[in-house]
Amino acid sequence: MFQPVAIAPSILSADFMNLGRDIRMIEQAGAGYVHVDVMDGHFVPNLTMGVPVVKQLAKLANIPLDVHLMIDNPLDELPWFLEAGADIACVHAEVLYGDELRRAVDMIHDAGAKAAVALKPHTPPEVLEEVIARLDMVLVMSVEPGFSGQSYIEGSEEKVAAVAEMARAVGNDALLIEVDGGVSEATVERLTAAGADVLVCGSAVFGAQDPAAALAAVKEKGDAARVAAIEDARAEEALAEEEM
Repeated sequence: MFQPVAIAPSILSADFMNLGRDIRMIEQAGAGYVHVDVMDGHFVPNLTMGVPVVKQLAKLANIPLDVHLMIDNPLDELPWFLEAGADIACVHAEVLYGDELRRAVDMIHDAGAKAAVALKPHTPPEVLEEVIARLDMVLVMSVEPGFSGQSYIEGSEEKVAAVAEMARAVGNDALLIEVDGGVSEATVERLTAAGADVLVCGSAVFGAQDPAAALAAVKEKGDAARVAAIEDARAEEALAEEEM
């Protein structure tokens, strides 16, 4: 079944002096989420926004807040961000050990939010095996986390396809796959064809001369590529049945 691609503009690339204006603009342009990059200066070498900003964004936004926690101690800080209004809370697999990843997912769900786990470029999807059946979203990083405006790491679409296959294997057909890093008109088609549902766009939207038009263009290309991939898969299935 075709599911339209959702764009999640990252406000890290927005005008911090006019966040209300920029949120209204992306909502009117058809964004599916507001992507909020929280960086602690430890897990990644950058420091961005925290709980007070998320709390204010929750008051402004009419679309879900997708809060990406690039922090060392998510089990300690998750309650703060959940209480502040995160609709989706995304933690990094790289800082959760043993049963901590399961505990983080439980904590998010118990708060009534959707649970997501992010994977850095060199983290294998297999780390999600114990929780993928219960996740609402997986975030595939197609750049190293920490700074906006980086170039797309070639081959990231292969990890998207691997996560999609893992989700199918456990029957989690509702899982969303999000991609963050270097997403633009030049990379979107291969990502959505591989199974990406949500695309984080920072400079590709907010750095464009016409942000609303840029958002629409990425979404249009992504949707077209997804439809083509679905049609190709159906054709292959039909051919395989004929040959049986």
